[in-house]
Amino acid sequence: MTNSADDEQFTGLILLSGVDKPGITASLFEVLSAFAIAVVDIEQVVIKNRLILTVLIALNPAHESAIAADLESCATSLDVDIATLFSYEGKSAVSTKAGLVHVVILSTKMNPTAIFELAIGMSEIGANIERITRLASTPVTAIEFVLSGANQEKLSQVLSPIASRNGIDIAVQPGGLQRHARKLVQLDVDSTLIQQEVIELLAAKAGVANEVITITDKAMRGELDFEQSLRARVALLKGLPVSAISEVQQQILLTPGARTLISTLHKLGHTVAVVSGGFIDVIAPLLKELNIKHFKANTLGVENGVLTGEVTGPVIDRAAKAAALHEFAALESISMEQTIAIGDGANDLDMIAAAGLGIAFNAKPAVKAAADSSLSQPYLDSVLYLLGISKEEIESEKI
Repeated sequence: MTNSADDEQFTGLILLSGVDKPGITASLFEVLSAFAIAVVDIEQVVIKNRLILTVLIALNPAHESAIAADLESCATSLDVDIATLFSYEGKSAVSTKAGLVHVVILSTKMNPTAIFELAIGMSEIGANIERITRLASTPVTAIEFVLSGANQEKLSQVLSPIASRNGIDIAVQPGGLQRHARKLVQLDVDSTLIQQEVIELLAAKAGVANEVITITDKAMRGELDFEQSLRARVALLKGLPVSAISEVQQQILLTPGARTLISTLHKLGHTVAVVSGGFIDVIAPLLKELNIKHFKANTLGVENGVLTGEVTGPVIDRAAKAAALHEFAALESISMEQTIAIGDGANDLDMIAAAGLGIAFNAKPAVKAAADSSLSQPYLDSVLYLLGISKEEIESEKI
């Protein structure tokens, strides 16, 4: 079989499968090294000690029989299966593809129906799956699809409802070098970075927990804006001894995965910022411990060792959180496209909208609807999977 067209080349697809053991890849390429070939593509994966290795080579058609025979002998000696397919291919068919889109899905129980429906949705809009990678298997399963031939916005519109219907989280993001650029990740505090609401902890110390919850509920119903509700709740804390602040600091619990998220981002050269509608008086030691250099939060008024029931300085509301994202990005010389905002409440909506990637974390429905992605599992380090970082990489000493 001959073909002299300049835009085609003769290729061999090699598929090796079997029980994994050291030396298989080396033995395969030792066989191939005897021939004048070029490696065009390669992919290897191991699942439960089963190896699947695929290699695409470009070769002289005259060497097809010899290569096939040597690979058959190699399969016997390694006790693996090797299948081959030789054919002419257009060079464009095996070249690097541009405009790739990354889709990451997460769930504590990944069901096949969800993957089936997502795959159908991808194919219906002309997207082709180039690669599937498992990023994590516990406590959540995270799977990344790399797609070609897909429009990111259209893909998100089609896949997000499917993911929601199947109870899984999803993020659709562009590929390319920008995916690995330095980022600013900005976190809300209450019910995001930490598990509790700080003002409720203070209210319990002051014996006004029920009154504070009532005001919070009014704000949730839209009867009060954030600043009104904050000032009303803080007013109920008037006379609370300053010593209560240190007591509350001892009660604060980080959200599972928060420390891993922040330390990994720092090690990878990213910047982490914190904004809070709560109080710097309470969270300052925690920010120092986590090495957070950019932060904004409200300040409680204090006189003669007790709280005055007032907030001093500007109130950190939803507009202030978005402004902080712009400010911190500028300070770090990071474009807004490379910012990530993570929050759970209405006070986070503006920064989620302003960020390159807005993530709703265990959030209320309105916040989920406004965000680019949502996480419904209580593990904050799942954010790393959305960035394409695997659990093995996170746990590796190299990171």
